[in-house]
Amino acid sequence: MEYTEIITEAIGTLTVNKLRTGLATLGIVIGIGSVIALVSLGQASQKSVESQIQSLGSNLLTVSPGAVSQGGVRGATGGGTTLTLEDAKAISSTSQITTIQAVSPEYQSRGQVTTGRTNTNTQILGVTPVYADIRKVTMAQGSFISEQQVSGMAKVAVIGPTVVTDLFGEGASPVGQTVRINGQTLTIIGITEAKGGSGFQNQDDIVFVPLSTAQKQLFGADHLTSIVLEAKSADVMVNAQNEVGYFLLARHKLNDPAKADFSIMNQQDILNTVNQVTGTFTTLLTGVAAISLLVGGIGIMNIMLVTVTERTREIGLRKALGAKKKVIITQFLMESIILTFAGGLIGIGIGILASFIITKLSNSPFVVSPSSILLAFVVSAGIGILFGWYPAQKAANLQPIEALRYE
Repeated sequence: MEYTEIITEAIGTLTVNKLRTGLATLGIVIGIGSVIALVSLGQASQKSVESQIQSLGSNLLTVSPGAVSQGGVRGATGGGTTLTLEDAKAISSTSQITTIQAVSPEYQSRGQVTTGRTNTNTQILGVTPVYADIRKVTMAQGSFISEQQVSGMAKVAVIGPTVVTDLFGEGASPVGQTVRINGQTLTIIGITEAKGGSGFQNQDDIVFVPLSTAQKQLFGADHLTSIVLEAKSADVMVNAQNEVGYFLLARHKLNDPAKADFSIMNQQDILNTVNQVTGTFTTLLTGVAAISLLVGGIGIMNIMLVTVTERTREIGLRKALGAKKKVIITQFLMESIILTFAGGLIGIGIGILASFIITKLSNSPFVVSPSSILLAFVVSAGIGILFGWYPAQKAANLQPIEALRYE
């Protein structure tokens, strides 16, 4: 019997009972679709986070303070008060550091911002004008903080679009109006363009104030929460990290790098950490979805075993007429493979469609991995062969006389 004839006969047999064939295929459809959709969504989330990090600026290093060790116990990074404005000025002016082109000292805290009867809890970030250049901040209305306002400790604020909506409502234009932070009244001088994002570091849910105003009038601090540095190019990031690190060690009179009271985070380190976390979750979710593939494979094996039972007399007749064991195995194996391939194709289509719809609803980039589609085909074929082999082998091993007597 030729393979084309076997395929034709297999399709004909499967279409005899369309409902049973459809239910057998459903498990594979759900499994393949889930795997592709989850891999796609995981990669879309990764791309989205990467673009948000890149939108904050490129070639960046972040110097964070670390609490000084006490009794052998070291405080958490970012929890200390060991960085000062003088440190930032020294990095900017020294001739020992040749790889840095911009320095942005920052003081960040959270606070309640009120106006009239409305209020919101948001990030308050004290900055200098260079922040807008390093972080690629663009203005929708008004202007960003100037050097004169920093030196004059001006009571002004630049707010993000999320803060505008929370305090003044959708589509409001509050430039010139005032807000209160920690008992101080500040005049709004600008609104930033939306960057997108969510969570604690949402760049739209933020209030910018002059660094001097944040330190002296709002929070009473004389230290910085971070110093952001822009390297001259991506190629010198490692050198920049080393130059700044050794310079601050010397400035803080520390001989041992292990005792550093600060830490330097490379932007690529942040991206690698994010990619590792999102990759782990994607793998975990894909593994959960793959369980449905196993269930679908078992379902197909059950259906094929039922088919073997129903067609016992037919198998006996074919063997009595001289059909070889190989032909019987091929026949039933082909039916199983057709089931899984059909389910795989439908599952791929549904998975791509589902990921497209979800990414559009969540405003994430639409990403479909060719490797996940290839994996779907391989898995479909594997399930067809693996779970179809036992029923095919059982059919081929039937004795013709016993099969013909079967009722």
